[in-house]
Amino acid sequence: MTEKEKMLSGMIYDANNDPALIAERLECKQLCHEYNNLSPKDTMTRNETLRRIIGKIEGDILIEQPFICDYGYNIHIGKNFYSNYNLVILDESPVTFGDNVFIAPNCGFYTAGHPLDASERNKGLEYAYPINIGNNVWIGANVCVLPGVNIGDNCVIGAGSVVVKDIPSSSVAVGNPCKVIKTLK
Repeated sequence: MTEKEKMLSGMIYDANNDPALIAERLECKQLCHEYNNLSPKDTMTRNETLRRIIGKIEGDILIEQPFICDYGYNIHIGKNFYSNYNLVILDESPVTFGDNVFIAPNCGFYTAGHPLDASERNKGLEYAYPINIGNNVWIGANVCVLPGVNIGDNCVIGAGSVVVKDIPSSSVAVGNPCKVIKTLK
C-alpha cells in the first residue's frame, strides 16, 4: 500500500519522506502561489486557477486571497461558496463543503493530525480524517475545525471557536472547545 493510499484510508502514513506526496504538495503550493499573486480584478483567471487547484466545484465560488491548501484534489465545494481572507485547508483527507457556505477571515480546516507518541510523531508520521460541512453554514472568523469533524446543515459557528466534535444540524455553536448553545428552528 502506498503512503497516499494510507493517507486516504485514514491510516498512519509518512507524509514527509514520500516523494509522490511531496511532489503533489509542491505542485499545489505552486498553484496556490499563482492564485494568491493574481490581481483581485482578474476574476476570470482567479476562477480558472481555483478550478485547477480544487478537486470539485459545483457552482459559484469566491475565495479571497490568500488561500492555502496541501493537495487541493481532496476539496469538494458545493454551490454558492464564499470564503474571506486567509483560508487554510489541510486536505490530506476529503474536506467537503455543502451549498451556501460562508466562511469569515482566518479560518482553518485541518484533516491532518499526529500521533501522541513523540517517537512516532518525530518520524514525520501523521493521520488524516475527513471534514464535512453541511449546507447553509456560516463559519465565524478565526474558527479552527479539526480532523474528523462533521458540521450539520443550517449551523452557525461562532468566531474563535475550536471545533473538535460533530455539531448537529440547526445549531449555533461557539467556544473552545466548540459547544452548541442554541438550536435554530
